[in-house]
Amino acid sequence: MRERSSRTVRDFVSDLGEVFAVFDRTQDSGNVSWGIRRDHVRWFVKSAGDPGDDRPALPFSKRVTLLHNAVEIAESVQHPVRPVLYRIVECSDGPLLVGEWVDGELPRTSQAERSSPESPIARFRTLPVERIDEALDALFDLHIRLAEKGWIAGDFYDGCLMYDFEAHLLHVIDLDGYVQGPSKNLMGRMFGSSRFIAPEEFRLGATIDERTTVFNLGRAIFELHPQASSRVRAVALKACSEEPSERYDCVDAFVSSWREAVSRGTVS
Repeated sequence: MRERSSRTVRDFVSDLGEVFAVFDRTQDSGNVSWGIRRDHVRWFVKSAGDPGDDRPALPFSKRVTLLHNAVEIAESVQHPVRPVLYRIVECSDGPLLVGEWVDGELPRTSQAERSSPESPIARFRTLPVERIDEALDALFDLHIRLAEKGWIAGDFYDGCLMYDFEAHLLHVIDLDGYVQGPSKNLMGRMFGSSRFIAPEEFRLGATIDERTTVFNLGRAIFELHPQASSRVRAVALKACSEEPSERYDCVDAFVSSWREAVSRGTVS
């Protein structure tokens, strides 16, 4: 539901309900978000942050553009792993997105914490193989749907994932940087984690297309699934080929190969 308000973002948020969580200056993006509770219902509320905050790499206008982009993605693709977007409010000082609150932990962990067996990434990597396969398959299935609608991954990494260890559910968040259709790399080193981004995301003028998404998803296997079978690793290796022409040419072909490798088990 889209609506307009003459009120500021913070005034609007204050009337939504009880604030039980705030995500502000810890966010590199400059966005400011809240967890809101009202009548036993919880929402995740996201804004482009303070228009006067010049700390982030992205100016306020770009942050607003990315939030509007997130709305387009949410309206074009619905999937069980994507939190539901309920309202888009254009306040006097920027957009406000009111969505479903989901429980979970980010697999993304600082380098210093990655070796701790208690870290979310370590706990995820040691889940039963079937649980990891299930979570990755849900992630890949979402990307089939996104690709069908023309969306190409941008700034995808493990910070876009949340895993609920009690319910064994994966949630995919923060896909604001995805773009419609093939494009050119106009930045050189594009936004994203070096553990996930494709070679062309480092090269000025390179083509960014569905094969880039394939690379990003292949890296997810290497980062999140150390127990993967040799067949699954072979699929990931092809997906992460240096040259885009040597990868699967589309997300659907990659996922089909992944599913076949998983179904055939651990035999080499």
